[in-house]
Amino acid sequence: MSSIVGSGSKESLDPGVVITSKVSEPWSVEKVLATIHPEAPAEGTSSPIPFFHILERLKTGKREGWRRFGITRGESISDHMYRMSLMTFLCPPSLAPRLDLNKCMKMCLIHDMAESIVGDITPVDGVPKPEKSRREAETMDYISKNLLGKVYGGLAGQEIRAIWQEYEDSKTIDSLFVHDIDKMELLLQMVEYEKRADKRLDLGEFAYVATKVVLPETQEWAKDILKERDELWGLKSHVHGEAGVNGGVKEATSKGQDEYYSK
Repeated sequence: MSSIVGSGSKESLDPGVVITSKVSEPWSVEKVLATIHPEAPAEGTSSPIPFFHILERLKTGKREGWRRFGITRGESISDHMYRMSLMTFLCPPSLAPRLDLNKCMKMCLIHDMAESIVGDITPVDGVPKPEKSRREAETMDYISKNLLGKVYGGLAGQEIRAIWQEYEDSKTIDSLFVHDIDKMELLLQMVEYEKRADKRLDLGEFAYVATKVVLPETQEWAKDILKERDELWGLKSHVHGEAGVNGGVKEATSKGQDEYYSK
């Protein structure tokens, strides 16, 4: 739904703000669709336009993890996925021949698509991993069937759903590479925000994801960004999320991260 902003004695809709509303349990796509203002996209049509409209929610939906640190105008979900897709162009030559980089690029652009309806669920939100997966799978079924099932024979919807599932299953080398890219993009953004804040903002708890990068080639990238961060902070005390509780991360946060990133 769009937010309401005051304008003198009048109230008006701010068309640039889109909020993914929290709904009552049990969560369902239908409950979220009912909150979309002025109406949810049409379903069951032969046109791709309703799907194009739902994608706008990825442009306006923010990456939520930063909000706890006062970053209210951070990058959007689609910003995150766009940089990921470009990062695949720089796949190390030792790894590239083993990958389907065209599919990897598509996977980068698809992997968080469910957040258009689900929203960005973070490790500290208290949503169990199985429930998060259920919500996202239900959303991808809605997108691939209700919005795209009758569009050009439903082939694009089927491909999107299959690529998303491959990412979720995390069994192929393509999916492992994209998971690593996902974590690398977060690490990059962490350091970029810290730099821009002149080290007045310590986002070190997010460095935890460096421990979950699995491919040797992308592990080297993670080491480089953590080295850059240490050089940024120098002798000034800062949180080392890659060391968990021992690095200054709160115990509850560390536990949430472990659960969130478990297979």
